[in-house]
Order: sequence, then C-alpha cells, then structure tokens
Amino acid sequence: MNNIDIGQALRELREASGKQAKVVARGAAMSPSKLSKIENGVLAPSVIDAERILAALEVSGEAKTRLMEIARQVATEATAWRIYRRSGLHKHQEEIRAIEASTTLLRLFQPSCIPGLLQTPEYVRGILEGWNLTEDALEKMVGARLKRHDVLHDEGRRFHFLITESVLRWETIGVRPMAMQLDKIISMSRFPNITIGVIPQRGAKPGLPTSAFVLFDTRLATIEVPHAEITTTEIPDIDLYLDKFRKFERVAVTGDDMRDLVSGIRDGFLRQQETD
Repeated sequence: MNNIDIGQALRELREASGKQAKVVARGAAMSPSKLSKIENGVLAPSVIDAERILAALEVSGEAKTRLMEIARQVATEATAWRIYRRSGLHKHQEEIRAIEASTTLLRLFQPSCIPGLLQTPEYVRGILEGWNLTEDALEKMVGARLKRHDVLHDEGRRFHFLITESVLRWETIGVRPMAMQLDKIISMSRFPNITIGVIPQRGAKPGLPTSAFVLFDTRLATIEVPHAEITTTEIPDIDLYLDKFRKFERVAVTGDDMRDLVSGIRDGFLRQQETD
C-alpha cells in the first residue's frame, strides 16, 4: 500500500469510530489541518504520527499491526532541528509527551546534557540560550517541557535514565542553578518508578558514548545528533540501542552510590560559589 492508502485507511477508521476529526487530532497531539492532510494523502504520516492516530482511535490488534507495518516502510526518519524551530519547539514537546504517555518503560541514555524529564526551568533556559528564540517561543518551550514531567508521577510507568558523570560536571548554567539541578536529580531518584544511573568518568567503559537516545518500550527509538532527531522502529536498530543501553547500565552507579556521587559534585559547585 502507498501513503494515500494508509491515509484513506486512517480516515475510514476514524469515520467508523464516529469520532470527530478535531477530537482525534487533539488525542494525537497534532493540528486538525495536519490530520486532514494525512487522511487525504497530502501528507505522508510518520511512524509516530500513525501510532498516535491509532492510539487516539483506540485501534489495536491485527488492524494496528497491519497499518503500523505500512508506516514502517519508511521506518527511519530524520527531522532537522531547524524544522522544529520553524514550526515551534513547544509543539514537538507536545508530540513527545503523547508518546511518553503511551510508554510503559522508557530508557534514556544521555552523554550531552541533563535529560529533559529531569531538567529544572533554569536548566531548560540555559541550554536554549544559543537557539536564538524569541522570549515568547522560549517560554512556550519551557512550559511544554515542564508539562512533560507530569508523566513521572504515574507509578504505572517506569523510567530508567543513564547519564554520564561529565554531564553533571558540565557548567551549563551558573554554579548555584547547577547545584539546584543536581538536587532535583537526587530527589527524583527516590521515586519508586524512576531509576537514575550515572556512568563514572573513571573506570573501563564498554564503548564510546556517541549520541543521546531514547527507547520507548521496544517499539520506537529516537536518536539525537547535532543537526537532527532520528526516529526508527526497525527492530535491528532498536536492538542495537538496547544492547548499548544494557552495556552502559552495567557500569553505572545507582541508588545511594549514585546519590553520593551527585551530592559530591553538587557540593563542589556550592564551594565554587563561595570562592567566586
């Protein structure tokens, strides 16, 4: 089947469900105009688009499997960050939130910055300083990212974060805000459904850190590179990142050992503040 076929199939499923387009669009975290373009074959749905629409329609079983397979015909996609900036970074955050809301186990590896789900507002603003955003766009982005944090309070979902020690030491923002950011990590690590592992700088490593990536259960992976976000649902690709995650997981410190390590780095920032 081609892209027009899948758009038509999605439209027929929506009409059969009796749901209005605007209701499905809202549930799929997209605009009604985008849904209309997909249904009419003007716009090819990405794998994420297809999954969100099917979830909004409560489609499961064989029908979902068949339509997702069609969407996977072009399973690996790269979207440049400049495209997200043009359409609104906060809208992409809403798309990610919709995916996270349908995920039971999220695994995230981050060698570049504090994971978005653990960031303080000050940290979000700090890492976006060089993006040349308007104040309005910045505030929308901060609000959308912080809204994603709500999912962490759902104890029916599990979150496993792996962070390199260098990320915690990288002075992205001022020393006091960095100390507050590390305090947040310590606090979040005590949630029963959250595991935070830190990969120490010292000691042998199972490989190079390369890029940040997120695994949504075992059905979807997103990979961040400097110019774009890559999305894949190909099983061999997901298995590759799952294997990488598990290898780094084995050398990470968690629990009290992790909290002791993070506390030590935080205290170093506070001492630095006193001497500055």
